[in-house]
Amino acid sequence: MIFPDFFAAAPRLRVRDPLADFLGAASDGVLEYGYADAVKLAGHSCPTVASAYLLTRRALQALYPEALPERGGIRVTFANRQDEGVTGVIASIVGLLTGAAGCGGFAGIGPHFSRRELLAFAGELPLAMRFQRLDNGQAVDAAADLSAIPADPRMAPLLGRCLRDEATPQERQLFGALWQERVRRILIEHADDPLTFHIVAAD
Repeated sequence: MIFPDFFAAAPRLRVRDPLADFLGAASDGVLEYGYADAVKLAGHSCPTVASAYLLTRRALQALYPEALPERGGIRVTFANRQDEGVTGVIASIVGLLTGAAGCGGFAGIGPHFSRRELLAFAGELPLAMRFQRLDNGQAVDAAADLSAIPADPRMAPLLGRCLRDEATPQERQLFGALWQERVRRILIEHADDPLTFHIVAAD
């Protein structure tokens, strides 16, 4: 696979998964994720996938300031319904990084390692999402605001031409390049921008 170079330069996330440790899948259960993992899960790279990846990373850093986040030890609630807008896409990335799953998640081994019912939707929240640790109840609310990272004005007409099968090969290539340039700016220039990625302690 050949991805844009900036994928490798994007921030990475290390977590510890007790299930991976228990089953010998990773040394000490430590797993590392990069943006390319989110792209492979979603099947595409876009501002939604990039912001979901970075927002989850920042939320986990806030919840675990002095230790690796515990994958499988976090409940995530969304303000929107799962079928509303891009919530389902965001939830898939959140689930990848946190291990949280809905009713179809891993049932556990005996009383341990269950991932089921750790994703919830249509919650009454002040922001888009809430991440909550299962061990101590600490939680943060989170939301992304990409308004400071607008799309190139050439993209809208190019998109229309592509969708109508009117674009030349050069125009299609330009559209893809402009699309990924916005993703690059989100991932590289705004990864730790608190105005783009809002994280606050939950009440």
